[in-house]
Amino acid sequence: MGLLVVLGEGGHTTELLTLVDLLGDTYEYHYIISKEDNLSAERITHPGTVYTVTRPRGKYNTAFSSVFRTLCTGLESLWVLLRVRPTALLSTGPAIAVPVSIIGRLLGVRVIFVETGSRIKTLSLTGRLMYRWADLFFVQWPYLAEKLPRAIYAGRLV
Repeated sequence: MGLLVVLGEGGHTTELLTLVDLLGDTYEYHYIISKEDNLSAERITHPGTVYTVTRPRGKYNTAFSSVFRTLCTGLESLWVLLRVRPTALLSTGPAIAVPVSIIGRLLGVRVIFVETGSRIKTLSLTGRLMYRWADLFFVQWPYLAEKLPRAIYAGRLV
């Protein structure tokens, strides 16, 4: 079973690679990271092809620039998804997760989203968007599971 893992920078990568380690060698892994991320690929412990896409938004992007960059991310993600044909997509919430997941879902890929552990009482922006699109939506704090009917609490990753 092919699993497309959407890595972010920093804590997102740490959490998701911890989850990949827990899943073990059961899956055929493929990874997608932003072109600006030069650390995540080095931290991967389970082998798989690494694809890069444009980061949809950054701290210094204008609203117009973010829309354009998100469209670019979507087109690049479409190419990756058609090439990999994963059974499921797994993410913990970097900005690239949204366009990749939406396009994946439209192509029939199961979307599994794990809200970052740093979100204790409210969802992140990515989490609020992904709550509508994810087939499985996990949170790492019981309080969030109580507030969100579709959320699944299964413990902490880190």
